[in-house]
Amino acid sequence: MHRCASRRSPIRTTVSVGIVAVAVAAATAAAATAQGATPAPPQHEQRTQQVEYFTGDSGHPRHTRVPVSKPLSPSDRAAIAAGDGDVTPIVSNGPVGSKLDVVFVGDGYTAAQQEDFHADVRAKWAKMTAVEPYASYTGLFNVWAVDAVSHDSGVSGDPTKDVVRDTALNSAFFCEGTERLLCVDTGKVESYAAKAPAADLVVMLSNSTKYGGAGYNDISSQVGYDGIATASSDNDRSDQIAVHETGHSLGKLADEYAYGESGTYSGPEPAQANLSTLSADQMTAQRQKWYRWMGQESPDGGAVGAFEGGGYYEHGLNRPTDNSIMRSLGRQFNLPGREAMIAGFYRYASVLSSPVATDRAVPRGARIRIAVPASARVRWYVDGRERKAARGRHTVVPRALGVPADGRPHTVTARAIDRTGAVRDPAVRKLLSRSLTWRVATY
Repeated sequence: MHRCASRRSPIRTTVSVGIVAVAVAAATAAAATAQGATPAPPQHEQRTQQVEYFTGDSGHPRHTRVPVSKPLSPSDRAAIAAGDGDVTPIVSNGPVGSKLDVVFVGDGYTAAQQEDFHADVRAKWAKMTAVEPYASYTGLFNVWAVDAVSHDSGVSGDPTKDVVRDTALNSAFFCEGTERLLCVDTGKVESYAAKAPAADLVVMLSNSTKYGGAGYNDISSQVGYDGIATASSDNDRSDQIAVHETGHSLGKLADEYAYGESGTYSGPEPAQANLSTLSADQMTAQRQKWYRWMGQESPDGGAVGAFEGGGYYEHGLNRPTDNSIMRSLGRQFNLPGREAMIAGFYRYASVLSSPVATDRAVPRGARIRIAVPASARVRWYVDGRERKAARGRHTVVPRALGVPADGRPHTVTARAIDRTGAVRDPAVRKLLSRSLTWRVATY
């Protein structure tokens, strides 16, 4: 529907070039002063950040460094705050506090193309949620589209490097000379994303059919989200870029690919759930990492084991399966990755939600509606005693549950537990239950 005419390495520890430069400058200045000379002013290195990019829809992603976006001036912030930025709900599944809120911001859409942007968001979200575990948990998400009106239609670098367009977020291909790297002004993205009711996950869509994208995974915004994924709006394969990036931001998963020159890892056990220095036998014996999934058939193909290579190293680190989406696009999350993604969903969303407020009494004849994932079991209680006949219901009436009209205080409680087989870790299972209680007016 095209209409136009960094992740910081989870494994390696690097020394900042800027810090080294400052230390060298300080030493040089001290020596010069000791000799009676006037020290030269220190040179300031331009700040950079690491981003992940994708040269094609198959093969492994790569990393590079790009300049950090300059801070917005007060006038720029004021202009964004007072100007466009209309928010449109695309998917509404419940109260903001009980759902994971995904915010799409568009670039390269003119004022007349904002409805096209909304249509692109719907199409992109449909493709993202076709991938598990999104497919099983679509009800946990709200989706918002934030309009960013551009002067020109389309984005810079499309189709060729010499093409320059005036857009709201300055997104552009050929970032730092890499054609498929789609960079964006992250400060402007944050200013627009802040207009949504909540932003737990942010995706920037560029109005383009060209394949490309990027993952800014070392950004922690004041709005509350971690990282920004960029993708072209009308390329049928770019949705995989966004899904992979959410593996980092939501699942806190490491990359499972290696660089050819990366050598052998010799550091401590990684914190990420999908990398380990341990062999399959060691994990099983020590009950560590993905031992609960060992030997199980994984949706990305083959059985879970310990496959050498990951976290950008060829040797010294093992990944759960041969080729999941955290290694190559076009794949599925492996079993440990799927579990980590569900844990990420539940860090923001609740297994049980309701449009009926719990902070005020409901009449005996009122309908209490709830929403839960398909894998969740629901039980209902009146004054703490279960009403077994109501198990599994998503709508109840207190009067039909047996709440008497005696003028006394009574409560109705719904309790939900997600029994999905995709989660085996007891620590994650603690996130998969919730209860809501309503006071019932019986007069």
